[in-house]
Formats: sequence, C-alpha cells, structure tokens
Amino acid sequence: MRAAGCCLCWTSERRCIDGAAFLFKVLCPPCRRMDKSDPSPSPAPTRGMARPSGLESARSSKHREHSSKSPRRRGKGTRSEQPGAGGGQEQLLGRRRLPGQREHSSPSGSASDTAESSPKRRAHFLHGPCPDTHFGPKACILPNPTSVMHIQDPASQRLTWNKPPVNVLIIRKIRDESLVEPFKELCRFLVEEKQMMVYVERRVADDATLSKDEAFGSIRNQLCTFREGYDDISECIDLIICLGGDGTLLYASSLFQGSVPPVMAFHLGSLGFLTPFKFESYKTEVAKVFEGNAAITLRSRLKVKVVKDMLQREGPQEHDRETTTTTQQQEQEHNGVLTHGHTNSEAGKVSLQLQVLNEVVVDRGPSSYLSNVDLYLDGRLITSVQGDGVIVSTPTGSTAYAAAAGASMIHPNVPAIMVTPICPHSLSFRPIVVPAGVELMITLSPEARNTAWVSFDGRKRQEIQYGDCIKITTSCYPVPSICCHDLVYDWFESLAQCLHWNVRKRQARLADVSDSSDTEN
Repeated sequence: MRAAGCCLCWTSERRCIDGAAFLFKVLCPPCRRMDKSDPSPSPAPTRGMARPSGLESARSSKHREHSSKSPRRRGKGTRSEQPGAGGGQEQLLGRRRLPGQREHSSPSGSASDTAESSPKRRAHFLHGPCPDTHFGPKACILPNPTSVMHIQDPASQRLTWNKPPVNVLIIRKIRDESLVEPFKELCRFLVEEKQMMVYVERRVADDATLSKDEAFGSIRNQLCTFREGYDDISECIDLIICLGGDGTLLYASSLFQGSVPPVMAFHLGSLGFLTPFKFESYKTEVAKVFEGNAAITLRSRLKVKVVKDMLQREGPQEHDRETTTTTQQQEQEHNGVLTHGHTNSEAGKVSLQLQVLNEVVVDRGPSSYLSNVDLYLDGRLITSVQGDGVIVSTPTGSTAYAAAAGASMIHPNVPAIMVTPICPHSLSFRPIVVPAGVELMITLSPEARNTAWVSFDGRKRQEIQYGDCIKITTSCYPVPSICCHDLVYDWFESLAQCLHWNVRKRQARLADVSDSSDTEN
C-alpha cells in the first residue's frame, strides 16, 4: 500500500500461516530527507504502519502482553474475521533496512544517508523488488492509499508453534504391506517417547496385520480413529505426517477444506516428488519439527465450485439442448462479457465446493467426440477449448498432469494459475499462466456435441451438463509443506531425482582447442 500523498512510499504486507500480518514501510529518498530534517514530532502512526522509534518501549510491552496470552486453538472464522490480527504472532516492524545498508543507532538519520549513498542492489529475498512507480520524467502510477501490494517472501517462511503440538495425524498409504513396520515404529515413537495423541484412519487401525501383532496391541489401543466424511478432525490436529508417496499428501489436503496443519511427508512411495524426508532418520527429523523454526513451502490450493443450472434442476419439464443453447447464446454479448444473470451465483445451486492441491481436469469422458468448453476469466470469454480437455492447475500441480500435457514447471511459491489444454485440435493453443487472483469459469460450449467430465485431484469425478459451470480461483488456505533443507533446494532436488530433469550425457571436452573449426582463419 502506497503512503498517502507520495507515490514512492510503500507499506508492504506479509502474512504467515496462522494469519499474522507483518507490515513494513519503506520511505522514498525525498521523504527520508524530510523526515531527517523535520524536528517536529511525528504524527500518530496508522494501524499496520511502522511506528517511530520513541514508541519502541510501548510496542515491546504490548507485544509481551500479547505473547503471554495463550493462543486459542483454531476455530471457525478466526482468519476471516480478524484479517489484521495475529494474536501473539503479530509484529509491527520498524523501517526496513535497504540492501547493503548497515544498522545504525539512529534509524532516521544515518540510515537514510547510507541508503542514498550505497548502490542499489537486489534484496536478498526470493520475491522481486518493489516496482518503481515513476516512468520517465512526467509519468507515474496514480497514487491510491487504499491499494495493498502483497509480496510474499519465501525466505522468511519458518514454522513456529504457539503451543507445543499434541495431536498428530498419520496418513499411511494403504494396500502396501511394506509400510506396516515404519508405521508401527512411528506410532510407538510418538506415543511412548513423545507422549503424543496419534490420529489414524479406522481402516488403517483395523488392518489385519496390526490386529495380529500382540506386541503392538497396547499402542494400537491408544490410537484415535476417524472416518473420512463422517468425523471432522480439522479443529484438533496440530501436525500431519505422511508415509507413502505424493498421493498421501493429496489425500491429507482433501481432509482439511479450511486451514491445514503443517505437513511432514516421508518418501515411502513410488515417485515422491512432494515427499522430501527419508524415513531412516525420522526420529531426528520429527524432533526438529517439534522444536520449530523449520522451513516451509506454502503450496497454494484452488477453491473450486461446481454450480448446477437451476432451470435444469428445478424446472417442471426437461429443457432440450436446443433451448439451452439459444439461452446461452442470448446471454453472451458480442465482446464476450457475460450478463449479470449468468454470472450471478444465486441463479444456480452450488452442488460441490472443494479445495484442490494439484489440478482440476475437465475432459471428454467416455465420448469419442471432441470436448468443447468455453473458458472465462473474470466473466469475460477468453477462448473455447476444443480437444480432449483442459487442465487448471496450481504451481504444485505443474509437475503432475500438466507437465505431461506440455506445460512449464513452476515453483510452488509463484502465485499463479496454469491453464493447459489436453491434446488441443489447434497448432497455436499453448499453455498459459494467469495471475493467482483471477476467477476462471468453465462451461460447456453451445456448440458442444456431448457433455464433459470433471475431476479434482483425481477424485470425485462427475459429469458436467449444459447450463453447469465450474468456478475456479486461488484459495486462501494453502498447504504448509515442511521442507527437508529449504524450499528452493528441495524443489530442484525433486526435479533431478524424480523427473530426471535435464539429464543428458555430458559433452566431452576438446583435446586441442586449436583443432576447432571456429578458430580457423
């Protein structure tokens, strides 16, 4: 958010997992000079802005007061009702030090001189620098005090605990007998040594192999069980540990349609792109996570709504396809903008709402005809997809089905949504990347010869008929995946080890450089 009255002053905001807001204000060089030369007292700081150095003692006492209060366990509406509050985690940062600027005792004087005299260098963050708002000698961006620039700094994403974790959920890959022993070792370690309350699925606890093991019987009786779709465990889990492949992490994400606890995934499956930890050192790794200060990757998810047409569902008679086609054509303007009646959420019934970690796949299903669907972006018709279907994926899903369809692989911390066609009947239809804040909508084209089918992370597959639509946007509830080393190294390590990215036999060096034809006269 730019400061009022100056288009160069910025107040940037960062948010951690539990909703705490970190805001800092960066003054432009003219304002820093005025701040240095003006002896008058500073005005009262606004909420979220950097405060003067004279209020440091009051700010410290307030922070200690908030820290002493025991944080409330995750509840409904905690993050949405208090977007600017972070409880004990809320920090009001002072003026941010610029790259190459040393810390001084006088933040208003010598700091500004050092910032102006030192050369401009790239900040040691993974996000890009704040853009310059002046273009040439006379052009600039219109100042808007209410605008907020959200810049996520992946380097500052560290896990911390408000209270020591107590309840641990273990997700084990089923129908794999090789995971029985690692599962029993982990349960015994958490229950006996760490005194944790362990939650598992009922079908895992009722496994015949575990039931026959009398030595594991005492541990098995202390396990808390639940059933998917019947028991809600979203408010009582502090940590998730996955034993298996990438599917276990996808399944863990589907269990939490709101806030997701930190996820620690051990590589015990086939691919393991999302599971960086090795089980051989599970005691050491789990102990480090319990201590906190572990690097995490915030894997964004998609919020998906399937809206069924009200006329088709509640009408006294079944409308034929020609009538539906005519109605849809009348609702479309020549410039591709849908009318209010089509985009109104009250005009249809939301039959399904999900949080998706990898991708939403719309395909032609069992039909042999082309899949013909229309793609809208913020209510405007972008294109029609004619082919086998289309994939809408997150950066995490860019290395899954989208990669097989020819899309680029994107780091999970890049805020974006990928749109990838599946075998398009067009030589010019390339995958695209759109901003994370847009809303995509997919409907059947009026010229479609058959219906379409949709699946969410490979699950809950259903048919999309005429008049139905799928609305997709970025969710505000990411999956905090704990890193083994750091979020950059783990990703490239997975690319190299799992997908063999850029694996090629190395070119041999020339024995004599003078023999090259490029050096001949």
